Parts: sequence; structure tokens; C-alpha cells
Amino acid sequence: MIHVIIPVGLLQCNCSIFGDEQTRDAIVIDPGDEIEQIIAVLDKHQLCVRAIVITHAHIDHVAGAHRLRAFTNAPIYMNERDKQLLDMLATQAAWLGVEAPPRPEIDVASAEGTLLKLGPAEFHVLSTPGHSPGSQCLWIPSENKLVAGDTLFRNSIGRTDLPGGDLRQILASIKTRLFDLPEDTVVVPGHGPETTIGREKELNPFLQNL
Repeated sequence: MIHVIIPVGLLQCNCSIFGDEQTRDAIVIDPGDEIEQIIAVLDKHQLCVRAIVITHAHIDHVAGAHRLRAFTNAPIYMNERDKQLLDMLATQAAWLGVEAPPRPEIDVASAEGTLLKLGPAEFHVLSTPGHSPGSQCLWIPSENKLVAGDTLFRNSIGRTDLPGGDLRQILASIKTRLFDLPEDTVVVPGHGPETTIGREKELNPFLQNL
């Protein structure tokens, strides 16, 4: 499995590009900006995007989705509980002092149990509200990887002081949805370096009482 991570945009969101070596199909997660870089990776590996997945509707994760969809014709998957945040893209842009991106159309309302396939690999959508109402992670058992969006970071968790955030909810999501995964699961967070489930159980200061 090809997996390329590109930090994109003002806030350096980790955009994940997964590609199957046999079919050359791809899934792109969180194309937050710098679509030219994403397309360059797709071209390098001769990949065809079959799905675009948004972990949550904050601008740094979704700003490039409209352009990537227009370029690839791939459907966009997002949890509909983040629709209100998506409708606030202009407001979010104002917070950062940047121009508002085009609002992407959501083709598939993903939720707990949604399954995407890439060659033999299965991408399981886990509903993990808290950072936002519709936050979701993707668990890929065959790769032993979790793409965590802004739910879980190395030594931290997603902020909950933005509209729709809920501290009790994000802690419950991590405890009930993520901490059941194998401890050696590699966690690819929405920003910053990778970690593992086991490491965060042991060392994350926000999670010691879980």
C-alpha cells in the first residue's frame, strides 16, 4: 500500500494519500490545501482517486476538497453532522485572515460503519465526535493504521473550544472508539508527528484518567 502524507496549508494539516499498487486506485483524506502537491503525488504514482474523505469540516482540512473533486470527479465523504461548520467556511476563513475557499459538495454522508475499499484494504469509518460534531477517524486494519483527524495527537487531543466542540464527548470518543484498537496501531493525526495508541494511553497527559 502506498501512503504519502503531505502537510498542507497555513496550519499544516496532514493530508493522507493512500494508493493500491495493483489497481492504482487512491483515497485522499483531508485535502486541506496545496492541491498541486497532491496531484503531483498522484501523478508520480499513477493513481486515480476513487474517494475523498473529510475527517471534519474545519477549513484547514476541507479547503482544497472542491478543487480536488473538480479535478478527479471523485465523490466526497463527510459526516453530515458537520454541515453547519461547512456552511461557516467564510467565517472560518475570517478567523484566519484568509480568503474563503469554494464550499465543496458532499456526495456521501459517511457515518459509523461506513466502509471504503482500496484494493484488498478496508477503510472503516469510526464516528468520534468531540472536536466537532461530525468528526470521524479511519481505521485500516490491514495497514494497522488509524487516520485520526483532529481527535487524537501525539501528547494531545483535539481542541474543543471552537463551535461544536465538546470536551466530555471527545474523551468518550477516544476511550470507546480508539482505545479499543491494538496498542501498536500507528496513529496519523491531523497535524504533527505520528504516534501509537499504546503510547498515547501511557503518556498523553490529557488521557491519564481514562
